[in-house]
Amino acid sequence: MVTTTAGVMEQRVEGFPRHLLKDPSLLKTENFVGGEFVSGDSGSFAVFNPATNEEIARVSSFGKEETRKAIEAASLSFMSWKKSTPSNRSDVLRKWYEAINENAEDLSAIMTLEQGKPLAEALGEVRYGASYVDWFSGEAVRSSGGYMDLDNRRAMLIRQPVGVCAAITPWNFPVAMITRKAAAAIAAGCTFVVKPAEATPLTALALAELARRAGIPAGVFNVICGSNPKEIGLELSTNPSVKKITFTGSTNVGKILLEQSASTVKRACMELGGLAPLIVLEDADLKKAAVQTVANKTRNGGQTCISANRIFVHKSVADSFVSELEEIMKPMKVGNGVDSGVVVGPLINAAAVEKVKSHVDDAVSKGAEVVLGGKHLTELGENFYAPTILKNVSMDSLFCCEETFGPVLAVIPFENEDEIIERANDTDFGLASYVFTESLSKAMRIGEALESGMVGINSTALSDARAPFGGIKQSGMGTEGGPTGIHEYQNLKYVCFAADS
Repeated sequence: MVTTTAGVMEQRVEGFPRHLLKDPSLLKTENFVGGEFVSGDSGSFAVFNPATNEEIARVSSFGKEETRKAIEAASLSFMSWKKSTPSNRSDVLRKWYEAINENAEDLSAIMTLEQGKPLAEALGEVRYGASYVDWFSGEAVRSSGGYMDLDNRRAMLIRQPVGVCAAITPWNFPVAMITRKAAAAIAAGCTFVVKPAEATPLTALALAELARRAGIPAGVFNVICGSNPKEIGLELSTNPSVKKITFTGSTNVGKILLEQSASTVKRACMELGGLAPLIVLEDADLKKAAVQTVANKTRNGGQTCISANRIFVHKSVADSFVSELEEIMKPMKVGNGVDSGVVVGPLINAAAVEKVKSHVDDAVSKGAEVVLGGKHLTELGENFYAPTILKNVSMDSLFCCEETFGPVLAVIPFENEDEIIERANDTDFGLASYVFTESLSKAMRIGEALESGMVGINSTALSDARAPFGGIKQSGMGTEGGPTGIHEYQNLKYVCFAADS
């Protein structure tokens, strides 16, 4: 059963520092279904601040039955929402965009406290996430079909919403991973049910409150939280009322969802794991390359899917490049994301720290040298790891086969172009790649040869609402953002007319 509750929020957020919020009413602990904040029958789960490991809230937990009720609410709403005009959908999305921006500081504070990233970085994510709502508010009125002359026939191409869409999103970008999926679906005329990560439900629920205030109709946008993600994921991926599933997370979980979704032949968009290579050629601007590399590897503490896991540097400039990296990284302040001047916050939990430690220890055991960091900063807390630079990392290290998800730069020397293309492509993953060179011909040649969905040339700033985001190989399928992002939520219908019709 799903029941409406009142007054529960006050009981479940004793640990949250509410003084950080201008509008404490954004702090919600109940699920959002059918336009109301509701509680289920599956208990609650704790949300922790990774900087302190203190419990900051308890959130109502949904199970299979409550998830089914949320899908039913989205299905009912779809009957009317699919008939809404593009301009109407554009208008409500624009109001949601404005509400997100107006409450950006509060959203940032909530995000920092449950996810850990520094406040300034969290604010950047809120603005970035809002840009997807802005973009798709425009795409709602720009996306249409077309007309074809087939000699003695005429063809009309119509884009129609696929139906109820389900999303499962990760903890590393709790605003942006939701908005770039939800805004596209809503713009297309679909209804949406999202299950955020257990670690970061508060940000998602705050987005739901802002969606309600913006006038997004009841049942169009729904947020369900739960401590049993397998149970919820199974319902979302097998329920026949759900016509599309979209997921950002590990490749292993993506494969499970794809297998489960096959039973109802759902549309799927998967943004999965990465093992990004970053290549620095001998003619690169080393200072520019170092700045971009450090930004890429310290953003969100290195916990991003497009973070460079393997940093290949031509042996003739490897030592100079490492010196540039060290100069930039050494003064970086590590600490609680709410503290002034902090650039690198905690990792999400103790397991994340252990994985980073294991990768560093493995590389050192195989001959790598620690230039900077390489330490678990227990004096700051259980989940802090120092920004680290390793040089002379070997190709048989864990960095070359597993996604690290931490602030570690693993520098691997190479000798020639053919060698490095082969090394870079020697993986089942193909999300992002980066190349630094002052040669246009090399940039074009290597950029085309790299097997990934996205390539950055002299830049690691790939993400933009106006550009398609997505990978190939086992890094996923489909794209998010850009002119094609809304098409992922639309069926293309071909209607043929006889010439005398």
